[in-house]
Amino acid sequence: MRYFICLSYNGSAFCGWQIQENANSVQAELQNALSTLLKTPIQVVGAGRTDTGVNARNYIAHFDVEHPVSCDRTTIYKLNAILPKAISIHKIWPVSDDMHARFSAKSRTYKYYIHTAKDPFCSEFSYFLPPRLNFEKMNEAAAHFLGEQDFTSLEKLGGGNKTSICNVTHARWEPLDAPTFEEATHFVFTVSANRFLRNMVRAMVGSLLDVGFGKREPEWIPQMLQSKNRGAAGHSVPGNALFLVEVEY
Repeated sequence: MRYFICLSYNGSAFCGWQIQENANSVQAELQNALSTLLKTPIQVVGAGRTDTGVNARNYIAHFDVEHPVSCDRTTIYKLNAILPKAISIHKIWPVSDDMHARFSAKSRTYKYYIHTAKDPFCSEFSYFLPPRLNFEKMNEAAAHFLGEQDFTSLEKLGGGNKTSICNVTHARWEPLDAPTFEEATHFVFTVSANRFLRNMVRAMVGSLLDVGFGKREPEWIPQMLQSKNRGAAGHSVPGNALFLVEVEY
């Protein structure tokens, strides 16, 4: 029988989702907890990789087991008691055997948070930057990411993907704590696509910040993408402010 599991995690304690040698991962912790609770070896498949330090809300994974599993609150409570405090299980439910956490996903959405005024309560999950960003130009630049394109320029070298083509359906900055960009000091960039490459969102945000600080014009984005050269794009922003927030099936 196959089950989907919905969880959230603080990525600061992990090398990312995927199991790595000599480093702790969310996948390893989840497999250990499920194997302990169900008293049988369990392998977990996730909706996709997240980089070291990157966070997730409502991340989806699946696992297979021979015998039925209770999906009630008691099971979830016991799993959360085994797991470290940085990982929280929200829901478990049975699915058909052809449902796959990664390959059945139609869309994924990430959010990246920044703030431009000192705030002791959001520094762990937001990137602090000087208050002189031009968000109008950043959104003009972000529009160039939309559609099906080759995102090699935003991919971490050695990613090993068969293709670097992704279809981005949404990419936009919004103010969080005020109705306008001029009044706000906290902001979020939301991007959705059918798939993402390794380090793609962090490089995308770094490139948009170059536009926001006046180092580049919005029209530079398509030129950068066409170069298919990681060195042509902006720097990768810190992972602690990045969240995978939704996986659609």
